[in-house]
Amino acid sequence: MTEQDQKQLGTTLWGIADTLRGAMNADDFRDYMLSFLFLRYLSDNYEAAAQKELGADYPKLKTDDRRTPLSVWYAQNAEDTAEFEKQMRRKTHYVVQPAFLWSSIAEMARTQDGELLHTLQKGFDYIENESFASTFGGLFSEINLNSEKLGRGYTAQNATLCTVIKAIAEGLEKFSTDKDTLGDAYEYLIGQFAAGSGKKAGEFYTPQQISSILSGIVTLDSQEPATGPIKHLGSVFDFACGSGSLLLNIRTRMKDAGGTIGKIAGQEKNITTYNLARMNMLLHGVKDSEFEIYHGDTLTNDWDSLREMNPAKMPKFDAVVANPPFSYRWEPSEALGEDMRFKNYGLAPKSAADFAFLLHGFHYLKQDGVMAIILPHGVLFRGGAEERIRTKLLKDGHIDTVIGLPANLFFSTGIPVCILVLKKCKKPDDVLFINAAEHFEKGKRQNRLLPEHIDKIIDTYQYRKEEDRYSMRVSMERIEKEGYNLNISRYISTAEAEEEIDLQATHDELKTLATKIKAATDKHNDFLKELGLPPLP
Repeated sequence: MTEQDQKQLGTTLWGIADTLRGAMNADDFRDYMLSFLFLRYLSDNYEAAAQKELGADYPKLKTDDRRTPLSVWYAQNAEDTAEFEKQMRRKTHYVVQPAFLWSSIAEMARTQDGELLHTLQKGFDYIENESFASTFGGLFSEINLNSEKLGRGYTAQNATLCTVIKAIAEGLEKFSTDKDTLGDAYEYLIGQFAAGSGKKAGEFYTPQQISSILSGIVTLDSQEPATGPIKHLGSVFDFACGSGSLLLNIRTRMKDAGGTIGKIAGQEKNITTYNLARMNMLLHGVKDSEFEIYHGDTLTNDWDSLREMNPAKMPKFDAVVANPPFSYRWEPSEALGEDMRFKNYGLAPKSAADFAFLLHGFHYLKQDGVMAIILPHGVLFRGGAEERIRTKLLKDGHIDTVIGLPANLFFSTGIPVCILVLKKCKKPDDVLFINAAEHFEKGKRQNRLLPEHIDKIIDTYQYRKEEDRYSMRVSMERIEKEGYNLNISRYISTAEAEEEIDLQATHDELKTLATKIKAATDKHNDFLKELGLPPLP
């Protein structure tokens, strides 16, 4: 499928969503629509695997036969279905029974079948509980098919689902929908729903342009970025992963560069968003053995495997990335003050957990790894506890690069933000400042970073370039003199230099103008005299 077709598919699906959601808010409708798209993916993938497994025994149906081939095979081979499903679990890692396949559900929607809602609920329950171990556990837990938002009473709810599923099925039929295409459509819809959710979108979505900067940084050699992209990224961790778009952006960049990526790990507190992230991973062809998304609170560190006290067993990651909620209010307790993540630095203030998130991710970074995190500008200069944490990070040589971004890039806030790049073992004895705040394309609702803006940031980081009014390498001595304040404007001036005025040339020009004015006035007065009119003064 061409890029244009992919965009058209995304636009078509968004048009369906925008038309059919009615009075339902974007967040609620998002969960229904993305779940149906995910069911379509699981079904297509499963049917293709079943056809390969059954070979010549896979039924070939006539064009006008609306049944699914797998339902026909099940009916003809009832005694073999248990062994077949056992084999499919080994090979495909999950099972979708014929009645719950997307094509079966779509046919029920087309014929306005009164049992669609019941069948769909049974299908979701089956996939969650019986399809495959714990990978799909709770995946559809936040999808309420009996919600009054779909209509009052079963009949109205069933009719709404029929209408929505029929429209999605017809929209998808116009396109060739392989797994990459469905994954791209899913990502596009997440972005569109984020745009429609306003401030709430900050919980689950990092715009792709921002993700591209972070992925561009962490996929370069961590110690020698100038040598270029690495061939293998062993592990990557996003401790506030939202819908997983940032992790997938890193995977795509590695794949496009001919490299490979090992373990993908994420953590997400919001249950609905956690389910979105798992669906997003699977939809993009990431195998269940290649990723782990954990549902839990990052700040209280309730992921058991991360609380491992034995340093030899504690998980450490080659790359850590995050776009945590900005200036999040939290409850720093006395016990957290002794937490291994914060003990050497102190606790972030109650009013802003920005440095708590940063220290959490930094704790799990490998010695030769790289971390890139998006934070509000306040972390660069605020005093108190934040100043103490910032100062220690600088004195210990852990802050590598500070990147200032334009305002109004996010759906959730209009404030300008920054990217901090941190390393436990960095070679340059300075900090690179990049002021990219003036480099963007202005939009009606959101400003945008174009590919050339993104490439310029990554290129400047990679080669540690210095450019007037854009980037500068600042020594630790200078930063110390500034009181460990990282406010970018202290180091990079964006003021336009005033043009020097040549006073003598200006004087000569004024003299010439005065002579010309006198000559023109005299000539005009001659005409006035001939006409018998009083002269100009």
